[in-house]
This record gives sequence, C-alpha cells and structure tokens, in this order.
Amino acid sequence: MVSLDRIIKDRLDTLAVPLAVRLPTGQRLGPEAAEVEIEFHDPAALARLAAGNLGALGGEIVNGKVTIHGGMRPLMRVVAALVPDDGRAERPRPWQRVWWGLASILRHSRQRDAAQIRFHYDVSDDFYRIWLDPRQVYSCAYFRDPAMDLPQAQEAKLDLICRKLDLRPGERFVDIGAGWGALLLHAARHYGVDATGITLSQNQFDHVTRLIAAEGLGDRVRIHLCDYRDLQPAVPFDKLASVGMFEHVGRAHMAIYAQRLSELLRPGGLALNHGITVTGLDDAMIGGGLGDFIERYIFPGGELIHVSHAIRQFSQAGLEMVDTENLRPHYARTLWCWSDNLEARLPEALAVLEQTMQPERAAEVLRAFRLYLAGCALSFEESWTSLYQILLTRPGGPPAAPDLPGADSSYPFRRDYIYRAEPPDAGAWGRGGAGPV
Repeated sequence: MVSLDRIIKDRLDTLAVPLAVRLPTGQRLGPEAAEVEIEFHDPAALARLAAGNLGALGGEIVNGKVTIHGGMRPLMRVVAALVPDDGRAERPRPWQRVWWGLASILRHSRQRDAAQIRFHYDVSDDFYRIWLDPRQVYSCAYFRDPAMDLPQAQEAKLDLICRKLDLRPGERFVDIGAGWGALLLHAARHYGVDATGITLSQNQFDHVTRLIAAEGLGDRVRIHLCDYRDLQPAVPFDKLASVGMFEHVGRAHMAIYAQRLSELLRPGGLALNHGITVTGLDDAMIGGGLGDFIERYIFPGGELIHVSHAIRQFSQAGLEMVDTENLRPHYARTLWCWSDNLEARLPEALAVLEQTMQPERAAEVLRAFRLYLAGCALSFEESWTSLYQILLTRPGGPPAAPDLPGADSSYPFRRDYIYRAEPPDAGAWGRGGAGPV
C-alpha cells in the first residue's frame, strides 16, 4: 500500500508550481526554493492534500491543523495548479439536481436568510474597515482608468450604476441589499433621487442610519431592516438596483426574486442586477471542494447560477434585458486589493476581531477571510466565476426614445447616455422628495 507521504511527494514532483510540505514528523518535502510551505500538525489532514480536496484542506487551515507559510498570491498560484478540471465541478447527475433544489428550499426561509447574512456581515464593522475602501463598498469595483486606486474605482462603479439607471432628480430609487450605504448616498447626493435602501444586517442598518442623520438627508433617504420579499412600497419605484444580493437568494427562490423585482418597478422603469455567476452552464459549484469551503466558512446559503439562467428568470418575470456587461477581471483586481489590504494589517485585524469574540474564534475568522479573499480573486482570474451587471426594464411606460417604435421604457436604446462627461449636480436640487415608502 502506497503511503500518504509517497503520494504527496509524487504530487509535489509533478506540480507545475514549486510547493513544500512539512509533515507532522518535521520532515520537509519539496524544493528548497518554494515560496509556499504547507505545515501539517495533524496526520489526518494530509489525506485532504493527497485526495486533492482543497476545500477540506482550507477547513483544516481555518481550524489551525495546517499552517501556511508564504503570501496569499504565491499560495493561490499553488492552488490553481492543484485544482482539478480547471476549477469546474463535474456535470451534476439528476439526483444531485433534485437534492440541490430541496437543499435550496430548506436553506432560504426568511429567518435563515437573515441569520446567514448576519453570520457574514455582522462580524465587525471595524474589521471590514481595515481592508475595504473608506466608503466600505463590498462589491466589485470598476477600474475605468487602469491607474485608479481602489477608492477611485469604487466611486467609478457607483457612478456607473447610477448612469446605467439614468437616475433623475426626484425619482424614487430603491437599493436592494444596501450594504453600508455607499450607493444609496451617492445616488442621493449626486443624482437627487428619493432613495430607499433595505438590508438584513443589523450592523449595516445602524451604520447607514447614522450616515443619513449626519448628512441631514433624512427627508429623502431612508434604510429599512427587512427582507426584499417584505418590502411594500406605496407605489412602485422608478429605478432599482440590486448589488451583490442575488447570490444569497438561492436557486429555488430565484423566480420569486425576479418576480419581486418586477413588482417593485413601475412600468417603463429600469432595474440593474449586479451579481456573481458561475461560468458552467450546469450551475455547478467550483471544483476541488472550494465551493463547499465558502459555503461553510464564509457565505452559508450562497448559491450561484449561470448568467443565462439569471436572464431567463428575469424574462419569465416580465423584465426585458436591455444591456449586460461582464466585469469579471475588475472583480479579480478588486479582491486582490482587499486581500493585500488585509495582509498588510493582520495583527490589527486580529486585535479588532478579538474585541467582539473569543481569541480562538477570532483567529479562525481571520484565517477564513484570508483564504476567502485570495481564493475568490483566483476564481475570477481563472474564469471559474464571473460578475455581470444586467440592466432590465419593465416594458409599458413612456418611451425615452420616441423616435424608436416600441421603445416603451426609460431605456433610450442608445448606450452613449451612460458615458456622458459629468453627472448632474445634485447640490442644485435641494432636499425634498416623495416621502417614505
């Protein structure tokens, strides 16, 4: 019988990227020049590497049974070389599809969704401040100019969304999954809209509430702590954005989500869905067990689908897709910015986490986020996952382009409006608005 040591040594000898492994006995395998060394403290963890189950190996790292020596960027080069089948899971069998459907239904009640969101976002606002930009925008940035830094690229992303939605003064705008309020406040400040946001995170709700009060915007900006299914506006909104939200909805509830977006939007209005998708048409999770790692340690309840399936659901809900843009490389760069920011301040990040949880738990959370940010950067680099902005309209309203027959919506069917030189000056519009939802 071949020993685990021998299996691992054979894998190291054939690996395209140099990697060293230190066994629990202290023996070191692999080249001296390797930038990354994986140190095993538990013999049982060796089986994870031998079997190529990187998700389970990541769990052992989080639990402290395995230690990584080396930076996240060289580690991800090793991971890319180890992941089987270019990171894509094999085609699911019929019984797996049935199980996915049942599991999705069970995982996405209102109570579970709220708990899952809080599991991730309510770790500590101060922790997120360490590695996000000053606005705490926790979604893909838009590096319109390659020379942009992260804060500039995040502002460019906020403005890109507002431009695509063609926001106008006084319009009723809703942000589904408003995060720490960056888009909500940007749209109100620079485009003069009457803005409503919703979130399931208590930390985010409290943060945005304070920002609204501090800026004196309470007469035309508001935030609600509620599920998207429970939002009941007096009248439909003119414009809608959902950023980094539909990844949490679940396959079984995607039709409900699409229908709800349609109901929240007035005829002729515009909606923009900004979200992560998988590249495999079968909606399979990322291979090598990496999807399982994210599900367990980072985003419980997160489920990704292919962009074509998302567009199909929107279409069945009566929404017309008028523009779709893939920002995949932008998200890879965004995630590396976050990862580099965190790596540069690890002692501070650990100290911040220890203020809200036990030291052992804080160390686990930090190890999980280090792997998560770098691993997601790799996933977008390798095209295992993508990021799409899907612009939708609910047909039936007054046309923005009267010269085009059938243009019965706010979309002008000409993309030049997105790239106008400057946004309007919201400062000239005063405050007032349509009032609360």
